[in-house]
Order: sequence, then structure tokens, then C-alpha cells
Amino acid sequence: MIVAGTALGESSESACASCHSAQTMHQAETPMAQAMLLPGENPVFKVHPKLTVRKGSYTYTIETRDGNTLYTVSDDLNTVSLPIRWTIGKRMQTWVLERDGHYLESLVSYYPNSDRIDLTVGDEGFTPHSIDEAIGRPLSLKEANDCFGCHSTRAVIDGKLSLDSLRAGITCEHCHQKANTHGFDAIQGVFDSSPPDLKRLSAEGVNDFCGQCHRTWETVIRTGIRGVPNVRFQPYRLENSKCFDGSDRRLTCIACHDPHKNLIRDASVYDKVCVACHRSNANRASLQPAKHCPKAAAKCVSCHMPRIEVNSPGGLLTFTDHQIRITKSPETYPN
Repeated sequence: MIVAGTALGESSESACASCHSAQTMHQAETPMAQAMLLPGENPVFKVHPKLTVRKGSYTYTIETRDGNTLYTVSDDLNTVSLPIRWTIGKRMQTWVLERDGHYLESLVSYYPNSDRIDLTVGDEGFTPHSIDEAIGRPLSLKEANDCFGCHSTRAVIDGKLSLDSLRAGITCEHCHQKANTHGFDAIQGVFDSSPPDLKRLSAEGVNDFCGQCHRTWETVIRTGIRGVPNVRFQPYRLENSKCFDGSDRRLTCIACHDPHKNLIRDASVYDKVCVACHRSNANRASLQPAKHCPKAAAKCVSCHMPRIEVNSPGGLLTFTDHQIRITKSPETYPN
């Protein structure tokens, strides 16, 4: 389950920063930290105070005034408006709406590549038969827990949704169990409540931990999400790699990515991780030897982790495929 931490008053981030400045310096700028935006915080709404699109019989309007944003659906006879309280995602954005005590996933989303709103990914084949259906897809209790639990902090406590304690985005305590308690203890000079060191987890353990939100191998298999759309689920794709070893920490999510910093898109930066296995003096007797690449010695991921385009109503979305492999032309998607 998602680590929810404790609710012992104000956030302990300032206390975390006093000892962990390198980790906290840029974390607030990351997409993880901004995985959820609250009213008045959304830069898209500031640039586009009014967004509109017509889909079938319904017109969707997202309009912002005085820091408040309304999601409006109308047909020839009726109009329904709901306030947008929770924006999911920093770039591509979907909105969680509340109506009559139930949570809905908005039927339209914002797509940065096309700079417009269009049908939410996954809802392309859905045809609403009433304005109530046109507003959005109802979320089950589990879906609401997963949505808020992955995109915010302290939203799920003891398995129950607790929006009164919600903090938008991913903070220290979301991933570091009892970080809040440890932060307050540290102020008092007590350090024996340190959260578990995630770097000590096995490769499989790290991927399962990150996969709580980014989807584990088991989750994808169990839910039957097949084909190109599962390129979005990095832990699943990584564990499909021929070179993946669940006990080898050289190939994990955090071996390549620092979750406290923005994603680095320069392919050459990841070469050091690749050559940790693919050079003769890096191979240890206890680990499977890795072959040299005969084609190149730099920018490994540009070939062995190809970028895959996924069609969406808002235009193409591009993801790096984390299933490491030797690509062949014409490339087919291995699943």
C-alpha cells in the first residue's frame, strides 16, 4: 500500500532540508512534487483562462476567474458546472470532480503537445447518452484511493480516503515511511526513527515500491493491459528486459533516476549506468556477464530503450520504453 506517513501537524520538509539539503533543494520543482495541483496553482489555467471543445452532442468549457476554475458541460438543453478542485498531472492534465458525494474523472483532459483539451485517454470509445454521463467517468472507491494516494500525500490514511489531511503532490513522507515523525524527532536530537533506506532494497523490491504508482509487473499482468499502452508502466517494462535481475541493484528505477530531481533527457547521462554492466572490468563473478555493444559506446538508451509513440485524442504521446533490448528494423513492440 502507499506509504501515508503520519499526520503530526505541519510538514517536516524544513526539518528534512536541514540534514538532506541535496535531496530537498530541487524536489519541489519535479513533476512528482507537482503531481497534483490545487485551485489557483495551475499554470495552464493562467495561460488559458478559457478552454473549450465540442465532442459529439456536448460542449466542454474550462473557465477560470479569480483563481477559481469551473468545468462546464452543456448540450442543447442543459448545462452542468462543477468546480475543479484537483488537477492530476503537471503537463498532461486530467481533473477529478466531485458531484453529490461521488468522484468523477473528467471526460476531457488538457494535452500540452497540442495545447488543447480533448477526450481523456481511454475514453475514446465511450459515447455518453446523457449530460450526467458526459461529465466524466465515476471512480470506484479503490480508484479514488489510488488516484489521490499516488498524486498527493496524506490523502490515504489506514486505507481510507482522508482529503482533510491531503497535501498536493509527492512530499518526503509519501515515499519515506514516517519521515514526518523522524523530522520532528530530529529537531529534538533523536535519530533512531530514521525511515528505511530504499537503496537497500533489491532491484525487484525497488521496482515494486515505485510500481505502487507506476504499475508493477504483477499489476499489469493481472489487469491484462496489453499492447503499446503499457509502455507507460516503466517497472513492468524494465522487468521484461532480458538483462533484468531481481537481485542486482545496478538495474533499478533509482539506479538511473534521482526522484528528487527533474528527469534528465540527455541520453549520454545514462551511459555510466549502462557501462556498469557492459564492460569487462565491471562484471563480478556473482553476476551474469554482459556483452559489449558492437555498434556504439555512447548514448546507449537512444537505441536500446526506443521512444514509443502512443496515439491519444490530444495527439501523440511519447514514452521511453524501459524494456531494454536490441532493436531491429522494422521494430515491433515486444509485449
